[in-house]
Amino acid sequence: MVEADFPICVAALYKFNAIDDCAKVRGPLASLCRAQGVKGTLLLAPEGINGTIAGSDHAIGQVLDHIQHLVGETKLEVKFSRARKQPFHRMKVRIKREIVTMGQPNIDPLQDVGHYVSPENWNELISDPDTIVIDTRNDYEVAVGTFRGAIDPNTTTFRQFPTWFRAERERLLRDGRQPKIAMFCTGGIRCEKATAFVKAEGLDDVYHLQGGILKYLETVPREQSLWQGECFVFDQRVTVAHGLAPGSYALCHACRRPVNETDLKSELFEPGVSCPACHGERSEEQRARYRERQRQKCLAERRGQAHLGASVASPHKHGGR
Repeated sequence: MVEADFPICVAALYKFNAIDDCAKVRGPLASLCRAQGVKGTLLLAPEGINGTIAGSDHAIGQVLDHIQHLVGETKLEVKFSRARKQPFHRMKVRIKREIVTMGQPNIDPLQDVGHYVSPENWNELISDPDTIVIDTRNDYEVAVGTFRGAIDPNTTTFRQFPTWFRAERERLLRDGRQPKIAMFCTGGIRCEKATAFVKAEGLDDVYHLQGGILKYLETVPREQSLWQGECFVFDQRVTVAHGLAPGSYALCHACRRPVNETDLKSELFEPGVSCPACHGERSEEQRARYRERQRQKCLAERRGQAHLGASVASPHKHGGR
């Protein structure tokens, strides 16, 4: 991608790192982002920071320097990509109980997680027949793309992962075997927390993809890749492909799910109102509200204004990256 054609720098970041006073951190961080014209979502919790932001190269550099100072000597995990235009409508810095919601109070990723595996070594690990590969993302993300042979838990939120694993544990460990368990997600945060959970369940031979799918698609050449499809991202790009090039999916602004070319041609697809996946989940009253929201969005666009009601759901709403 040529920088002149993709002037916006997008930084997906996270770090499990103790933050003693999130409220004290929030104000200066939000002010810096707005002063630099940076938009996106950052989540703060006692366990660390998570989010995706976008802006000019200089602005993103300023914000990342500030965040790196917050987390001290521990290196911030950041994945960079580029966009033709700003993929977010506004800047939000929020305080949460967890930077990625699992709902397991006894899990501490700051103390014990699985083994990090670099993208360069990931293919070898997941090609081992004794390795169980688990996609820790949500079902609509998996439907867009995943690693060859990976197990799809069919979860709609990351909070469901512990229940799924406990229900499937006996089957996964049949005949008393102790296989390697390799997990992955979009940017690394969910699979890192998932390894902390699995280790707390008594399994030690646990691994996760460092930097997540985004780092893999950026690092591993297409001809060597075991990735199939595209990768869902939580911004207006919707999906990215190898090399983090823009993907081919659009977004249903009613349910925030990705829609492909076939979905767009469906009689159940109406821009801003419904898609084949969510049409049966909404009442006619809800769809009427969505039509009005879509009408207001179109009017705002004609005036050259952003309509905030149509913004993409932030990472925490879907369970993180």
